[in-house]
Amino acid sequence: MREFEIKAGFTAVLALISSVLGVLYVPVLLMVLCNIIDYATGLMAVSGRKEVLSSYKSIRGIMRKVSMWLLVVVGAIVDELLKFAANTAGVEVPVDFLVACVVAIWIICSELISILENMVDIGVKLPPFLLPIINLIQKQTEEKANVGGMDERHNEVSPDTTEES
Repeated sequence: MREFEIKAGFTAVLALISSVLGVLYVPVLLMVLCNIIDYATGLMAVSGRKEVLSSYKSIRGIMRKVSMWLLVVVGAIVDELLKFAANTAGVEVPVDFLVACVVAIWIICSELISILENMVDIGVKLPPFLLPIINLIQKQTEEKANVGGMDERHNEVSPDTTEES
């Protein structure tokens, strides 16, 4: 009986998340899964990199993952803003969460690349086609979503943000 209650609760939670996220459900689920796998493989790869694991680095890693989720939220806000503007102008927008989905796909690709890099550092031999496929998906996502005018400096981390306070 207890097993049934756990399954029913799990199913109810996933159904609720699915109804709230709609078309974003699968990309967000995959993104969170990739975040967890990347974090775990990153921890496993520490010894292969001859690094020392510290709580500061671990907390920063978690903060980066949460920030990735917030990027998808920013994408969803942009989607809603565009939809509102279009509806105000009398234009019907047939797509929900397009920007947020593109952001999530780009993040998933970045996480997959990081997972593969971690696996190499752990000592796992990768299939030679896997990384090029993921790089191609990420590149196509960037090219299709490019609206021009993006300054690459926005993607760089400031050196002073990496120092411990």
